[in-house]
Amino acid sequence: MTQSPAPVREIVLDARGIRLSALLSEARDGPPRAVVVALHGDGMRAGYFHGPADPGLSLLTLGADLGYTVLALDRPGYGLSAAALPRGQTLADQAATVLAALDGFAVHHSTGAGLFVVAHSFGGKLALALAAEGTDLIGLDISGLGHRYAVDPGRLATLHDRRTAALHWGPLGLYPPSTFRLAAPLVGPLPEREERQARHWPEAFSDLARRVRTPVRLTYAEHERWWRHDEDTLSEMTALLATPTVCVDRLPRAGHNISLGWAARTYHLRALAFLEECLQPSRDL
Repeated sequence: MTQSPAPVREIVLDARGIRLSALLSEARDGPPRAVVVALHGDGMRAGYFHGPADPGLSLLTLGADLGYTVLALDRPGYGLSAAALPRGQTLADQAATVLAALDGFAVHHSTGAGLFVVAHSFGGKLALALAAEGTDLIGLDISGLGHRYAVDPGRLATLHDRRTAALHWGPLGLYPPSTFRLAAPLVGPLPEREERQARHWPEAFSDLARRVRTPVRLTYAEHERWWRHDEDTLSEMTALLATPTVCVDRLPRAGHNISLGWAARTYHLRALAFLEECLQPSRDL
């Protein structure tokens, strides 16, 4: 008999007085092997990792079925916290808020081997900021993030509307037909502080990268249009990271919003495979 998908429920985390909404799916049998913390990109919400158009594309149900707890957060300035943080937060403040929320989560939930971050776009910036602050993380799996824009960063505020949909999505055939109707509740405005700070990301990355010692995996969709991802640019980017473990992957038949497309399951399986690699104890041969 086919097992039903792992249930996904809404929860609220307290981050020292800031209430963050989140989606949670838990390992079916016994304590989790680890907790996968999922961080969405700008203009999205936690449901980005629980694609509504096809249940087989959800990171939350896949992770729970494989023995992990998956916690997808609405980053500060999104979801429940949007009213309290109408302008959003800077990257440093987001890191502090999310860390407080995760500390609170760990008090009431088993975390197994620890926390592993799967992050998309701006969520990847937050993942790097968490690692740079010395947060104890198993690893980072980041998609849709580079360190050199392929667009004019001075126009970022005007690049988040329907006229520039190709930047976010790529060819529409990469997504299940009902994606754009069902994903409408997941899309929201870009908070002011987030948009303003995004223009200076190339400089900010250099500062963060030299303090990141957590294993990192970077994925670029075939139709990634926000970021430069030629070999020379990626060699420069990976060389800046202090971690001894960094790898780069390419995902065919995918656009920037990987986790909402047909390629989502492939990406999520590869991300969890990287988590498995990070969990393997090092041995002298």
